[in-house]
Order: sequence, then structure tokens, then C-alpha cells
Amino acid sequence: MKAAYIHIPFCEHICHYCDFNKFFLHTQPVDEYLNMLKKEFVIYREMYPEACLETVFVGGGTPTSLNGRQLETLCQAIRDLLPYKEGEFTFEANPGDLTEEKLKILKSFGVNRLSIGVQSFNDELLKKVGRSHRAKDVHRTIRLARRAGFTNISIDLIYALPGQTEEDFLKTLREALALELPHYSGYSLIVEPKTVFYNLLRKGKLNLPGEESEARMYEDLMDNMVNHGLHQYEISNFSKSGFESKHNFVYWNNAPYFGFGAGAHGYVNGKRYSNYGPLKKYMEPLGCGRLPVFTEHEVTPREAMEEEMFLGLRKTAGVNIAFFQKKFSVHPKEVFGKEIEELISKRLLIEKDGRIQLTKRGFFLGNEVFQSFLKG
Repeated sequence: MKAAYIHIPFCEHICHYCDFNKFFLHTQPVDEYLNMLKKEFVIYREMYPEACLETVFVGGGTPTSLNGRQLETLCQAIRDLLPYKEGEFTFEANPGDLTEEKLKILKSFGVNRLSIGVQSFNDELLKKVGRSHRAKDVHRTIRLARRAGFTNISIDLIYALPGQTEEDFLKTLREALALELPHYSGYSLIVEPKTVFYNLLRKGKLNLPGEESEARMYEDLMDNMVNHGLHQYEISNFSKSGFESKHNFVYWNNAPYFGFGAGAHGYVNGKRYSNYGPLKKYMEPLGCGRLPVFTEHEVTPREAMEEEMFLGLRKTAGVNIAFFQKKFSVHPKEVFGKEIEELISKRLLIEKDGRIQLTKRGFFLGNEVFQSFLKG
């Protein structure tokens, strides 16, 4: 076990597109939640004494919506109760939440990577999608983070937002790249159930760009990143050499990881599990010394191979055939020969230098490729 994800489900504002497990921060039992999180850390550490974490990722929600004292409590617990000494230690953050005090706290506990949810540099669009920050807040936050000594900073962008034009996204890209950061992520908007946008879409009140416009925005994203000296190492991720997200590689390499917190998912001992999402349901079992696991599924050998393919193909390096054989004692073509050949004939996959990879065309039709490896 080399990785842990920790979920902090509190937000100052709820974005219109977000379907993650989250709650309005005010009036929530934050201190009690942090105490229960500590109990979960201890239970897993006792269950897996051999674990040695190399990456820790604190996400949400908005972890930096915690006040300074709570942030310190969380970081101290990670340091004291988890088997983590050094490696990649990431905190998600929103522009405007990161004060000098909070940055100083994070830095003092060894946090060495920030992932900041920017989404757009268009203030009108930010307002439309329910974000509380504005473009000026992004610039201020980056300045403060650099002043505090952070060099590994990533920002997230979202394209194909309601009413967004290709020209507007190009402006956002130019402003983002002018920051000269070592890592960027860019995602197309997905309208998920139980979100404000989903309800608007059902009522015909959500004006989304068409598929062709969305594809051109993705092409602009890829071209601009590469032209700016960043390499694309995954469908949605771009970085300078050496700044790739080590934690996310754990997911794409189909490796095990702990998932701590309300609604968190984990993959341990060949089982995928999810915790209870509602705070009360998450905290109750921990108060009695039991794990807050809501669902648990033992991954079959076939499912593990399917996951190896569709997760691995997200990486530009693709699936390493020799590694697949070593892991599963079978060549991927013996299991997925028909699917691979069909996708190669459609120019969506290529086999090259001992790897199976997406083509440029395959990047645009990734979901079609991944679906091919799911049985039934």
C-alpha cells in the first residue's frame, strides 16, 4: 500500500456541476469529523502495519475551507497516524481559500503539491457555474503560494461550459499558461445527476456547446499545452518533465490505495470499497471502533484485467504488454484480442514498442475505447 486519498467533504459554496460527496461547511460537525477520520487512520494502520505511503492526496469538497486550527489538526493526524514519511503530499484548494496562514501551515507539515480548482478565467462564466472566486483571486493565490515556497502547483480547467465559446476557452488557456506552472489538468464538463446543471438540462435551460465545438476545445487544449513545452502524459493531464502527478498514476496503474473519509473510495487487498457518504452514517461506526464501509466488492481476475486496460489506456504511454503479462500471466491479446484488433482497425489504438496506446483520434473517442473492454 503506497497511496492514500483523504476526503474532506466541506465547502463554502456548492458548484452547479459538482456531484462529489460534499456539504455546506457552516453548522457542520467539522471537529467531530476530523476526530473520526483519525480513528479510521488508526484502524487501517493496525490492519496493514506493512503499509508505507509514498503519496497522500487530500481532496474534497474543499480541504482548504477548514480554518487554520482544523487544518493543523488534519495535517498533524496525517503525520502522526499514517505510515507516511516523505513523497508527494497534495492538497486540493480553491482560489481565495488559501490565506498566508493556511499556506504556512501546509508548508510546515510537508505538503509539497497544490491542486487548485480554477476552471476558467472568465468571471461571468465562473459566476454561471457557481464558483465563488474570480480571475484576480487565482493570480493572488498563485503569488501567495509561490511566496510560501510552493513550486509544484497544478490548476484544473473545465471546457465546454454553458455558453462557452472556443475563443473564450482560448483566452482562458492563454491566461493559464502565462502563469508558467509545471502542471495543468483540463476536463470537459460532464453533467452528472443530482446537480444543478442536471436539473437545468432536463428543463431545456442549459445551453451547452455542441460536440464539434467541444472537440475543437480539447484540440486547442492539447496543442497549446504542447506548444508551451508541456507534455501530455494522460488524456486530461499535462506537465513539465518530473511534475507528473504520482498519486494519479496509482489510479491509472490500477494499483491499491486507501480511501479515508465520508464517501471515499479505496482499493485494498483486491477489494474495491466505498465509505458511507452522509456524515452521521460515516461517523457512527467509527465511534464504535468499526470501519465505515458502505459497499465492498472483490474484484475478479477478469475485472482486474478490464480495469488494467481502460485505466492504463488513459496514459499516453498506454498499457505495457510485458507488465500486463507479468501481473496476470497472460498476454492482453489472449483476453482482449478481438477488441484490440477492432480498435486498431478503427485507428483508435496502436501497438508500438511493446505497448498498446491510444492514437490521437483515440484521445477524442476515449470513452468508446474504454467501453470496449467492459464485459456485457
